[in-house]
Amino acid sequence: MKKLLAAALSAVLAVGLLAGCGSNGDAGSSAKTAQVIDVDLTDEEYAFGVDKTQPGLLEQVNAFISKIKEDGTLDEIFDKYFGDGEPTAVESATLDESKDQLVVATNAAFEPFEYMQGNSYVGIDMEIAALLAEELGKELVIQNMDFDAVCLSVGQQKCDIAMAGLTVSEERKEYVTFSDTYYQASQRLIVPSGDTVFADMTDAEEIAAALAELDSSVKIGVQQGTTGNSYVEGSEDLGFPGLEATCQTYKSGSLAVQDMLNGNIDYVIIDAAPAAAITEAINAMQ
Repeated sequence: MKKLLAAALSAVLAVGLLAGCGSNGDAGSSAKTAQVIDVDLTDEEYAFGVDKTQPGLLEQVNAFISKIKEDGTLDEIFDKYFGDGEPTAVESATLDESKDQLVVATNAAFEPFEYMQGNSYVGIDMEIAALLAEELGKELVIQNMDFDAVCLSVGQQKCDIAMAGLTVSEERKEYVTFSDTYYQASQRLIVPSGDTVFADMTDAEEIAAALAELDSSVKIGVQQGTTGNSYVEGSEDLGFPGLEATCQTYKSGSLAVQDMLNGNIDYVIIDAAPAAAITEAINAMQ
């Protein structure tokens, strides 16, 4: 992951890491760095959530997704965050109902899909949002909110579209109509670097079985409202049986990993790309 992601996270992470090394348990209490277990626990698809009352916008979004896939633009954006390209900062206009605007709901704490760099928005979804607004001839407005409010805000017609690393699910379809998919995603497990429990495990079934054996004394951190949250707590919609381990929710994955390194929780489960960005940012500070 690009060093720019680490720099963007450093200020936030430093506050948490300086907060102390107190522990509510033994696991991870002496950890200084984190590592991602390189196994996909799930198989998911990301899409954008469009206001159900705007079928015309849905058609435009799907046509745009098809266009940027075919002409290589989407791959160029991915290269900025997974390769050697340079991310482009995106600015948000002020909400003004008298103007022709595209209002995007997001949670800018989910790097590399959306995060803050100073007062600007950066990330895969944010760059797509800027290009989409340009394609539609609209002014871009980005509304930053808690992740679990993103689809709700669109469902209440407060925003036009949700662009926030959204996994397609039946539950979210109650609030939005999903566009065509644009990214294949998965959940991954983050552990303290000294933890060897999962070190020799090479497939999802093996890791899932080991996680299922954990009892409630083990704490797993997740970003609230995300697929990782559903994986730990269980979701009939997504086909997750849930775990006996205690689910500890956070506003962002970064805060969860911070707390793990401070010894307050044992593990973190989050989407693969954010997992890589977060651990690189934290480890670069050590």
